[in-house]
Amino acid sequence: MFCIQTIISCGVWFFRSCAVFITPLAWSIFMTNQLPKVTSPSIVTLEDLAELADYSLQDTLNCDPDAKENGIDYLPRQVFTGHYVPVNPTPIEDPEYIAHSKHFFRELGFADSMATSADFISMFSGDLSQLPKPMRKLGWATGYALSIYGNEYVQQCPFQTGNGYGDGRAVSVLEAVIQDQRWEMQLKGGGRTPYCRGADGRAVLRSSIREFLVQDHMHSLGVPTSRSLSLYVSKSENVKRPWYSEGSRSKDPDMLISEPVAISTRVAPSFIRVGQLELFGRRARKNEHPKAMQELEKIVLHAIEREYADVIDNQLSTAEKVLMLACEFRSRLTSLVANWIRVGFCQGNFNSDNCSVGGFTLDYGPFGFCDVYDPHFQSWTGGGHHFSFMNQPVAAQQNFKSFCNALRPLLTSYQGTLQHEPSKKNSLQQDYLQQLDEIQDGFSNVMQAQMEKMWAGKLGLSTFNKALFSELESLMAQTPVDYTLFFRELSMLPENIAPLKKSFYKDSEDMDLRWSEWLAKWKSLIASDNVAAPRSDDEISRQMKLVNPKYILREWFVVPAYQQATAGNYALVRELQKIMTQPYAEQSKEIEDKYYRLKPFEFFELGGTSYYSCSS
Repeated sequence: MFCIQTIISCGVWFFRSCAVFITPLAWSIFMTNQLPKVTSPSIVTLEDLAELADYSLQDTLNCDPDAKENGIDYLPRQVFTGHYVPVNPTPIEDPEYIAHSKHFFRELGFADSMATSADFISMFSGDLSQLPKPMRKLGWATGYALSIYGNEYVQQCPFQTGNGYGDGRAVSVLEAVIQDQRWEMQLKGGGRTPYCRGADGRAVLRSSIREFLVQDHMHSLGVPTSRSLSLYVSKSENVKRPWYSEGSRSKDPDMLISEPVAISTRVAPSFIRVGQLELFGRRARKNEHPKAMQELEKIVLHAIEREYADVIDNQLSTAEKVLMLACEFRSRLTSLVANWIRVGFCQGNFNSDNCSVGGFTLDYGPFGFCDVYDPHFQSWTGGGHHFSFMNQPVAAQQNFKSFCNALRPLLTSYQGTLQHEPSKKNSLQQDYLQQLDEIQDGFSNVMQAQMEKMWAGKLGLSTFNKALFSELESLMAQTPVDYTLFFRELSMLPENIAPLKKSFYKDSEDMDLRWSEWLAKWKSLIASDNVAAPRSDDEISRQMKLVNPKYILREWFVVPAYQQATAGNYALVRELQKIMTQPYAEQSKEIEDKYYRLKPFEFFELGGTSYYSCSS
């Protein structure tokens, strides 16, 4: 009976997650970009926010028994047990306001004035000493395991055990229930933790601006993501980082520069990663301590409560919940990756520790958006083919394998309600493990279906046409074309290929005939769709524009923004934030001329713009 329920639930969520790619429902993307209609903010002061504090992780999970009560726990050490370590974040010196997410503030019911108030700035630049009750004056960091492309690693841990991996510069400072939604608020660059592995725990202004802008942008694109809350920079504190000299064509940074430190606050329902479940799954599998299995069960049930409470019945047994979790996460993860490719986004470093159990985009380090369409596009010089643009579905499958492996010890140990009937217990165990295997084995089919729905949506078609797409993919790579400009121009339903040439980086008469033939085939399929479900050209174009953004956060837009910000000029950061939170809108002619264009050739192969080896 449960197996059937699981399949039905998986199917419901599969089709629901695909809906964003079905052209008649393309308005669902558009609706995510509209500012909530809040008549007046309900949270005007930090005291108002304090009343909503609710620390579920600290109150229900295990604290590291070796933790220090004062949270001054900054030296690298092994954390053998417990789900979190209390940490007192290290405030940045002389914090200055740069920006906050107006969209997210309105969703939360926050007054914009809070972002520049002294107590809010103090808290979200790392100083928790004066927080109003019942807020707590200690934050927390969590440990996790590391798997790269499905292979577990411990070598980068200073202790060669894997017990030193975790939040090295991310410190959560608040959980609050706001308008019936739980949010966790986390400082990126909040200083050292036991997981810092000898680093300084800081984030520089450059990377903080990138993460702040892209989280706002991705949400506006309709892609599930952690959210940006605020961004503050220190007026006096700097750290040294390797980076690229002006005009460098080196793959690796060629100089050491001093950069201002900053703290960006990111927000999500939780920050539980696949790597976290892996850590506790590994400890349970190896029976590393007496509470290992209990801690695995606790973190899994906590993840369900934080991320899936609306779809997983709390009355189910633990084993049934685990199977539902696997099925629901598979739906979200496949949908997420298809959305990434829809908008030209490459995560860059899709390890299991950068993969959210909630199925949203997390940890914007070496990310990038495609300019030229290239299946092997990858901004990070250390990423390799396995984390490249069109290999992200396979990378996601590897993370899902790690996820399922983390759950297996729990299902293996689970005795259900039949402990008094040993003969049935083994059969029940095997049934649960077999169902998990089936869910895992089905990943590639679900991923393929999500991708086909996505490509059909981008092309304005009701169903995926493999031959048409294969030919298009070949043409895009050979021409080559700008990924975003091409699909946006196609959304205008051009009569000939002339408008499409706006997206061509190289114009070749030899390709013109092939493009014209492809366009004719595409228009014929659009016409065939209209026989079954008539739509006007205007309606088709409008729906395609809601799937194919006009503006994306290209790196060569961001570089001058953070360069100017380093000199104390934040105007371009704020301009990009405003433009990139309206990515489907036409906007003004001035903005179009500036931001809707091909990548200048001088930026190709430029260190720190076309690629980078780090993003600290």
